[in-house]
Amino acid sequence: MDWLQILVLAVVQGVTEFLPISSSAHLILVPVLTSWDDQGLAFDVALHLGSLAAVIVYFRQDISSMTLSWSRSLVTRKPDEDAKLAWAVLLGTIPVGLAGLLFDDAISNVLRSPLYLAAGMIGFGLLLGWADWTHKGTRTERQMSWKDVLIIGVAQALALFPGTSRSGITITAALLLGLSRDAAARFSFLLSIPVILIACALKAAELLSSDIVPDWNAMATGVALSGLSAYLCIHFFLTFIRKIGMQPFVIYRLVLGIVLIAIFI
Repeated sequence: MDWLQILVLAVVQGVTEFLPISSSAHLILVPVLTSWDDQGLAFDVALHLGSLAAVIVYFRQDISSMTLSWSRSLVTRKPDEDAKLAWAVLLGTIPVGLAGLLFDDAISNVLRSPLYLAAGMIGFGLLLGWADWTHKGTRTERQMSWKDVLIIGVAQALALFPGTSRSGITITAALLLGLSRDAAARFSFLLSIPVILIACALKAAELLSSDIVPDWNAMATGVALSGLSAYLCIHFFLTFIRKIGMQPFVIYRLVLGIVLIAIFI
């Protein structure tokens, strides 16, 4: 890969991983809409590691408190709010893990065409817009019930459908359940940590078992650029949605979906 391709892919991954516009759709579309070859497994791992590092650094204080409280709750059996939030993240990850084991290969082989991406962008974009427009919740992520967590976790499993957006569908579900925009986004970002970690571990295992020789310079650059862009994206996204809401992202999804249909139909 040349440096322009590294830059574009890293920034696209870093920005779209946490915006409700589907990172997988954009990474699939980059080689489709350009003359670049597929970036390969090793570079995908690097880009996701950058995104993972960004969310961990951004929420480091929350994660530290949650981890300590969760560990303490294993002994005391009396979880406080931080421990309950940690358990919520773990519980919310189970449905997407099971769905990935059962359906990921089938979805990856059958539903990765641009028209399926367009359908996901438009359909789930409209659902996000409706949830944001009609549900003005005030609850925080620490006020969720276990039923809420399970529903959001099941919704996250729908992100296996290309064009859905993991952050988009989890934010949509949280809004429908009465969480505030800020709380919905924060819980979605926390939920991303085990999901990205598991994905990176699986891809790394696949990489180690192959004969691929990584381009370490490209990978290091991809990690750094993806991490930086993802960190900035999280910060500005949380500020943006408090004031504006989700509608600009809904419009973007609809426009991109229509463009994809016009190009590939």
